Amino acid sequence: MLQSLSVSQAHLPIGIFDSGVGGLSVAKCVQKLLPNEHIIYLADSLHAPYGSKPQDFIQQRVDTLAKQLIAKNIKALVIACNTATVNAIDELRKKVAIPVIGVEPAIKPAAARSKTKKVGILVTEATARNQRFLNLVKRFSSNIEVFIQPCPGLVELIEQGDIEQPKCDSLLRSFIQPLLEKDVDTLVLGCTHYPFLIDKIKNQVDQRLEIMETAEPVTRELQRQLAQRNLLA
Repeated sequence: MLQSLSVSQAHLPIGIFDSGVGGLSVAKCVQKLLPNEHIIYLADSLHAPYGSKPQDFIQQRVDTLAKQLIAKNIKALVIACNTATVNAIDELRKKVAIPVIGVEPAIKPAAARSKTKKVGILVTEATARNQRFLNLVKRFSSNIEVFIQPCPGLVELIEQGDIEQPKCDSLLRSFIQPLLEKDVDTLVLGCTHYPFLIDKIKNQVDQRLEIMETAEPVTRELQRQLAQRNLLA
């Protein structure tokens, strides 16, 4: 269905997409760690957020966005969206030949670092009920407790630029407080939109609580896959 490169060319751009502005946190990290690379960023803001959408709709949007970026002759594709990754990356990888890098919550390093052996994960509704995500949690939670917290409404506020409104602080508090009551000492941001709220999150938690996001691990994996194929600019 989707066409890809017939010849590897290091000077070609990297395609990055998200349901909206959240993936810019990943794109910013790519620019910082891989400064010689060119990026094409695509935000599907018309259909944001993905968190409340059914899986078949998310898969259809991922296919559509991938087609648009591949048509621009990209050398690699980054799905800078947790919800899109868990719902559609496996099917997409069957259809394209270029590297496809997804975003997954940093459960494994969080499990290794947690001293209380209690980890909280902030996610969208679609991610919270996705079996691929739940399998990931199960795989790395053999010796820890993982508390999954869906956060309906947060992505919408970020997309609308309303994060300075009192409603945002109130909504965030309603999601974080139950995790703090569980004595979590590590908090995983399971959506690329959530790093835009990191200062607000820090204001609501103990400074000893470690907050983990995925932009750098995703960039490192992108770098690894490009180097493996001699595609680094």
